[in-house]
Amino acid sequence: MLKHTSDPRQRVGITGVGSALPDAVLTSHSLQREATAHLAKSLPGTLLAQATGIDTRHVAADDEYASTLALRAGRRALAQASLDPHDIDLLLFASASRDMVEPATAHIVQARLGSKAHALDVTNACNSFVNGIDVARSAILAGRARRALVVTGETPTRAIRRAPADFAEFRAGFAGYTFGDAGAAVVLEAVERGGILDVDTETHSEHWEVGGIPGGGSRHPRGDEHTYFRGDGHELRGVFEKVGASVVERTLYRLGLDWDGFAKVLVHQVTVPYLERFAELTGVPVDKLVVTVPELGNIASASIGVQLERVYGELTAGERVLFVGLGGGISIMTMVWEKS
Repeated sequence: MLKHTSDPRQRVGITGVGSALPDAVLTSHSLQREATAHLAKSLPGTLLAQATGIDTRHVAADDEYASTLALRAGRRALAQASLDPHDIDLLLFASASRDMVEPATAHIVQARLGSKAHALDVTNACNSFVNGIDVARSAILAGRARRALVVTGETPTRAIRRAPADFAEFRAGFAGYTFGDAGAAVVLEAVERGGILDVDTETHSEHWEVGGIPGGGSRHPRGDEHTYFRGDGHELRGVFEKVGASVVERTLYRLGLDWDGFAKVLVHQVTVPYLERFAELTGVPVDKLVVTVPELGNIASASIGVQLERVYGELTAGERVLFVGLGGGISIMTMVWEKS
């Protein structure tokens, strides 16, 4: 467990947000039809949509990459903060996806953005973006940066098994059929009031094998077989149910807040049943949630960033937002942010 409640004399806040979605939209019906076209076993045409609650997802084009979506979102966040690329001195690409193993995708984003900031990648599955915000905040508090741009570009649809050889492969890769593509970004800088008030994390690395994309590293550097997402969605859900709610409860208790203390609760969204179970376990009022998963699917670490942009303009100074991140590995993360 790692937690940190900020010193009220030192405040770092979010002053700009942005997101990006590819133009192409793929329905669950079309995806299921494609994936099961050669299977001997017939499946109900609405199985994927009914099991996940996901109707559609956006899919990056062949010439769109993780860096492409991150760049679009980053430009929007800078514009909202009324900043130029040269105004930032730290650029973090914080994502589960990347353009390539080396160099860091942050350099690709920076080259196209035109900034001269210190640039590096932060990666921790679907918690990458929130982790990136925390790393950037820490750098600013330590005096290592004045303004930071944290971006994510998620293209997990590249890891969907579009043509499984048999039903066993389809089932093993089923969790991957929830994926959608998106980008998100935030600008972080010192603020006089509000800002990020609290951060808490809990990690259960003994479950690292539950799910993921094994290809591209030293274990499986080559081979198409290892480029597809595979994992046990039920086991992942079970682990999150056991430990996720306790982290949220701990955060509320430490700050002396209940759900009335938050204008919105932004939680990583995998499927509609996952989100409903989260609400049931934590007691969060449904009207506090920003529901994106039926329209966008599981957009990995971009999930919280996309939700934040959708509500950012509605929030007034002094209103608090709770971020709840869930990532393979497995990690759980909460962050409390108050609009300045």
